[in-house]
Amino acid sequence: MDSPILVWMLFANREMTDEEYAKCHAVLRECVPHAPVRNSPTEPETMRQMVAFLLPLLMMRHRRVPRARWQDRMTTLGKHWIEQMHNVVDDNPVAAASRLRSMIGYHTVYDNNLIGMVMTQGRREDVVNIGIGIKQIVAPPGMSATDFAISLHHKLTPLEQGFLAPEQGEEVVMRRLCLILALKQAYIKAIGQPMGFDWSRLEFNLPEKLAMGDGRPLLGWEFRVWTSELGWPIPGSEGHVQQKYQCAVAFFRRTQTTRFLWQKESKELESWVQFVTLDQLINVADKLTE
Repeated sequence: MDSPILVWMLFANREMTDEEYAKCHAVLRECVPHAPVRNSPTEPETMRQMVAFLLPLLMMRHRRVPRARWQDRMTTLGKHWIEQMHNVVDDNPVAAASRLRSMIGYHTVYDNNLIGMVMTQGRREDVVNIGIGIKQIVAPPGMSATDFAISLHHKLTPLEQGFLAPEQGEEVVMRRLCLILALKQAYIKAIGQPMGFDWSRLEFNLPEKLAMGDGRPLLGWEFRVWTSELGWPIPGSEGHVQQKYQCAVAFFRRTQTTRFLWQKESKELESWVQFVTLDQLINVADKLTE
């Protein structure tokens, strides 16, 4: 199955003004009325939730598909796909097959200031099996990377815990922990399971590039891994805020193997990961209903 994968990453380098928030929330209520996002401009969390729901609208506008020409569908497991409406003139077999392969499966997620969406196009039964995971590479305030890893042992297998031994150093422990968590998050969402799913049922053997679920190989799955580094200037000073996020995508390709892609070269990443800004979304918010 050769369905291409595309990722959009929106960097929230600032909070919305009250006017921007109101404009975006009005679009959300009109286009995504089922979205459980409170109208609360003073809560930064709601802005990130809102942006996650608006990203599919931005993506379809980028594709120049009018809002009236597509519908957001959902499976019984909560997996989303977009069905495009076609003006059928000559319903021949070739056109019918093309319509069947025009479905767009997607999943959105966010962590702190990074909101991500992964999408792919093809048959509905294929494109819904996709998920994205994002974890900021930082321990909670007042905790070391080792202590943070220990607090999450219930989500890890003994093998994974061994990859996070204190002698590896704080930086290595934090990076490996976030990588494992991002991969698990992506897979859990790809199969349509709630976050209450027992994460320890999954095991990612990073050195051997193996993925297991309930002790069995996760055959047919493709996992893509990359790191996003973000930064912005601190107003009134010469300093900068810098943040790193571990990102992962899981997609079921129905092959007989498990495939890992470690994207380290920026040129390779740019071919399928696109970064957008909050301003880009706000500037066209009024037009997302068209």
